[in-house]
Amino acid sequence: MSAGATAMPRSEATAAALAIRARRYLDGLDHPALGRFLAAWPAASVETRAVAPRFLPVVHCLPDAVAAAGGRGLHLVRALAAAAPRLQWGQTYAPEDFGVSFLERYGWTELVGTRGPLPSEALACGFLLLAQGTEYPAHSHDAEEIYIPLTGPASWMAGEERPWAARPPDEPIHHASGMTHAMRAEAVPLLALYLWRGGDLARKSTIATDTAEGDRPTGR
Repeated sequence: MSAGATAMPRSEATAAALAIRARRYLDGLDHPALGRFLAAWPAASVETRAVAPRFLPVVHCLPDAVAAAGGRGLHLVRALAAAAPRLQWGQTYAPEDFGVSFLERYGWTELVGTRGPLPSEALACGFLLLAQGTEYPAHSHDAEEIYIPLTGPASWMAGEERPWAARPPDEPIHHASGMTHAMRAEAVPLLALYLWRGGDLARKSTIATDTAEGDRPTGR
């Protein structure tokens, strides 16, 4: 380090290094929609944002996620697990949305976006984590989205009439703007890398109106 240079805070440096790993992983995937997401990735020269670490109960299931990971994303899952205590884990919902038990079983951490260490108003990228047996109920949002499962198989649903289907790790899943979708962790935790573009990247998702109060999961 040159004289007079200021060291990047450890949590900030950890998240920035993880973002580099995530980008390298994404560069190795093949999906027709990926290009327009990656075109919005922040430049290497962007000034990072200080983000305070925050822990959530769901992070305790990361060792099980590492055990369930395979394929090309295994190195990324291991890096996330090692970095987890220094990352800021967040939640979009409140107890009145899906219940307290659900909040204990879901969380995300953002690497790029309006809240992550790499600032961007055009793109969000981070990790979603769901404990085993947890369903993230049907919802939609203005942002166009790609998920890449890193563990699994897990179950995914997209569109009003489409059935649930098992999706393996390393297979990008595209949701167009406004498309209703849901996901469910089965016997192992669901860890997925996500990308958002377009619209308000920090806006809360719209919960599907046909999710009756009595049908809401106890587990995102």
